[in-house]
Amino acid sequence: MPTAIAASQAGEPEVLAPIPIDRPTPTGSQLLVKVAAVGVNFIETYQRAGIYKVEYPFIPGGEASGEVVDVGPQADGFSVGDRVAFAEGAASYAEFTLIDAAKALPVPDGVDLETAAALPLQGMTAHYLINSTFPVQEGQTVLTHAGAGGTGLLLTQMLKAKGARVITTVSTDEKEELAREAGADVVLRYEGFPEQVRDLTGGTGVDVVFDGVGKATFDGSLASIRERGMLVLFGAASGPVPAFDLQRLNSSGSLYVTRPSLGFYLRSAEERRWRSGDVFGAVVNGSLSVRIGARYPLAEAAQAHTDLQARRTTGKILLIP
Repeated sequence: MPTAIAASQAGEPEVLAPIPIDRPTPTGSQLLVKVAAVGVNFIETYQRAGIYKVEYPFIPGGEASGEVVDVGPQADGFSVGDRVAFAEGAASYAEFTLIDAAKALPVPDGVDLETAAALPLQGMTAHYLINSTFPVQEGQTVLTHAGAGGTGLLLTQMLKAKGARVITTVSTDEKEELAREAGADVVLRYEGFPEQVRDLTGGTGVDVVFDGVGKATFDGSLASIRERGMLVLFGAASGPVPAFDLQRLNSSGSLYVTRPSLGFYLRSAEERRWRSGDVFGAVVNGSLSVRIGARYPLAEAAQAHTDLQARRTTGKILLIP
C-alpha cells in the first residue's frame, strides 16, 4: 500500500509520521502523479505547527514533480507517461498525489525531475516578483534577503540577467560564498544592513527590497529604500510582521509596501505556462542554476522540517519517496 507523511495534530516536527494511503483515483480533470520528488517549503512548517489552520490529520505538500500514471476523463492535454511538476497541489508528501490538469506544468526535456520539483514555487515566485510586482529595470539597485536560500539564489540570478545591481544578506561565510556564486554584487550580514545599504547607494537607498524573512528584517528593509521605492514582503521566515503605523511610509519618503503571494499571480493556465516556461527554459539554456541543498527520504520529513526551520539548509530541500 502506498504511504504518505501526515501530521496527526498541530505540533513540532515530530508529529509528522508515515501513514498508509489508498492509491488515489483521478476524476474530472485530475491527473494521478507518481511522485518523484517533493519540494519542502516554509508554509508547510506553519501548517504543521498550527500557525495556519488546517484539518488534522494533515498531509502537507503543494509542490512536487513526477510521472503521470492515470488521467481523469476530462484531463485534456496530458497522457500517461508525461512528466509534470506543480506548485499548487495538495497532499504531495506522498508516493502518489492528484493535481488538476490546469495546474500541471509540463517538464521539458533537459530538466530532470528533481530539478523540476525544486523550481515551481520558488522559481515562479522569483519570476512574478521581478516581472510583475515590481518590474525590475536594467541599472536599478535591489536588496534581497536570505541570499543563499532557494528563492534567494534564483532571485539573484534572474535579477542579474535583467542587468540589476544586487545587494543581498546572509548569515554565514558559507552562505556568502553561495550568494556570490549566484552573481550577487554585494553580500552583507544582517546586523547593521540598513546603514551599509545607505552607504553603498550614496545615501539614496535601493529601488526595491524583496523581503521573504519578515519580522526580523522588515524595519531594516523600510530603512533601506529610496524615496518612492517599494518594499515587497513575500514571506515570513522569521515570523509575521506586526501591525505598523502607515504614517511611517509617508515620513520615510512616500514608500510603497505590498504583500503579494504566488496564487494571485497564477490566475490562468496561460499565466502558469508563461512563468513556468520562462523558468524551465532558463534552466535548459543554462542561464539559471538550481541548487538542491539537501535530499531526505520521504520518511524523514520531520528532520527536513527541523533543518529548514533552523536555517541549516541552503538552496532547495527535497523529499524523495
